Amino acid sequence: MVDNIDELIYSAIFSPDENVKKSSRTSIRKLAEEKGIKLASINDLYMSIGQGKVSGFTVPAINVRSLTYDLARQVFQIMKEKKVGPVLFEIARSEIKYTEQQPDEYAVSILAAAIKENYVGKVFIQGDHYQFSAKNFAVNKEDEIAKIKELIKKSIDAGFYNIDIDASTLVDLTKTDLVERQRNNYEMTALLTEYIRSIQPKDVMISIGGEIGHIGGVNSTVADFETFMDNYLKLIKDKNLVGVSKVSVQTGTSHGGIPLPDGTIAKVKLDFDVLKSITESAWSKYKIGGSVQHGASTLPNELFHNFPTYKTLEIHLATGFQNIIYEHMDPKLKEEIFQWLKDNCASERKEGETDDQFLYKTRKKALGPFKNKIWTQAKKYKDETLVALKTQFEYLFTQLNLFNTSKWIET
Repeated sequence: MVDNIDELIYSAIFSPDENVKKSSRTSIRKLAEEKGIKLASINDLYMSIGQGKVSGFTVPAINVRSLTYDLARQVFQIMKEKKVGPVLFEIARSEIKYTEQQPDEYAVSILAAAIKENYVGKVFIQGDHYQFSAKNFAVNKEDEIAKIKELIKKSIDAGFYNIDIDASTLVDLTKTDLVERQRNNYEMTALLTEYIRSIQPKDVMISIGGEIGHIGGVNSTVADFETFMDNYLKLIKDKNLVGVSKVSVQTGTSHGGIPLPDGTIAKVKLDFDVLKSITESAWSKYKIGGSVQHGASTLPNELFHNFPTYKTLEIHLATGFQNIIYEHMDPKLKEEIFQWLKDNCASERKEGETDDQFLYKTRKKALGPFKNKIWTQAKKYKDETLVALKTQFEYLFTQLNLFNTSKWIET
């Protein structure tokens, strides 16, 4: 069966026969279980970090938007070669839609990669930015809550035992009082915490993340964090619930970076002290893992060593890997994709945008429609892509001090 894993995962994703697709996914899950590959929660490790028992590294959360099986294989190779332990594979609510990867498919792709690379141990899969739409929330609060609950249920059923709730979009910066500013955020995070705890498997304590500052907005402060935590904890205390293990903050980055007219990415002024000060509060006052950095994969490589130094618990990485996939793609396929974007995403083009800016901002939208073509492109281009991805992963894992950390997730 292991010898046929390439064919099995392809059928699990692309077979036109739903019965074949379903049976292939069932086979992959069964095989993973037999080989000692276990979908797991990172909650215990994060609590240990919050209690000062473990330290010195930053956990990468990798959003895999394309070539999921092959990309994850590169990560598992490094994890085995360098004894790397905590790595999260994640996908955001928005990414699930435009990459056409539902939670079950995503989880099976990661498990198949682990099988292919003979990896044994815990695998952490995370729902990233399970985010409220402020617009929809204002129009129909209960409907928006129901949609996120539905996604959470689907994700947990698929083996996502790490869920990031993002109600930071509901923070009202027009309010001067910090409690009122964060109210919708901590109330919705508490509500979804209770829901997650009510449906999680009996032997799993799902790691839950909160978020206090919308990425691309105003930088977070310790006061924002403590206001959120104090009021959130009041809401879940009476119900005797285990709360969040971490909180995402805003430090000055934006998702995907900001493309300039020539296609290059604008430099970002990132406030590392936000990460350090909030993590220190998280440790001393709440005994949880610490602060999380979003929108970081397009930062200059020379900055990444700072994240462990400034006590960053977790860092989310996505667009940089997408960029590598496009940089090494079959030129004919890339040309086809770019024409498709011009034909199908024209309404998203802002006045004055150059082709480079427009294509950079929209090309993620092609990853779903072109999933099969990207997967099956000529071996030459695919191999070059995977070599480049592995090189970047190894560099990042070095900077994040991840080598020889596998001991922390073995128990």
